Amino acid sequence: MEQSIRTQPPGPRRRPPNGAAGAAVPGPGRAPESAGAPAARPRPVAGPPAASRPATPKLRLRLPLRGGSEAPLYGRRRTGRPTRLTAIGTGVVAVLATLAVAGLDRLLFDGLGWLFGVGYLLVCFQLAVRVRYVDLLAAPISGPIAFALALLLLGPVTSSGVTAQVVALATGLALRAGWLFSGTGLAALIVLARFVAQRRIQRSR
Repeated sequence: MEQSIRTQPPGPRRRPPNGAAGAAVPGPGRAPESAGAPAARPRPVAGPPAASRPATPKLRLRLPLRGGSEAPLYGRRRTGRPTRLTAIGTGVVAVLATLAVAGLDRLLFDGLGWLFGVGYLLVCFQLAVRVRYVDLLAAPISGPIAFALALLLLGPVTSSGVTAQVVALATGLALRAGWLFSGTGLAALIVLARFVAQRRIQRSR
């Protein structure tokens, strides 16, 4: 150190031009650095978080004719429960169905025979099964009324007049009493069974 001070001439020291004195000489295996602050590294552009990104909607194809109890049918789901009829609906269905069967029997066989009786049994069965619980008595009452109305409108009449109509109705009921009591009794038994089953369900609760 003393030798370097002595050999240096007196006076102000001269700085190398262009600020070369402040530049650092890079050593071996070291990258050159600028004299100022270290260079900033490029930051990746951060997008929105995964939770806030809108989920891509998934398209699922649904076939209209698909099996299962939950398959939609004309925009509604099938529940498996039969349609229940009110008291008025039971009477209307009984009259229309019985008249339709009587008209078909008269058209095919020119009279009211076994087809009319079998049809009346089916009508009474459907009425007793589909009537509401609060209107159970409408099923065994609507059947005989529809039966008598069908005989009155489509039954054979020998002469005109009110008396002839009444006699023809009484004769038709007497000749077809088996079908009448069979259908009415079937409806009454089904209604009674439904009533007892519903009462047991209510007591168990």
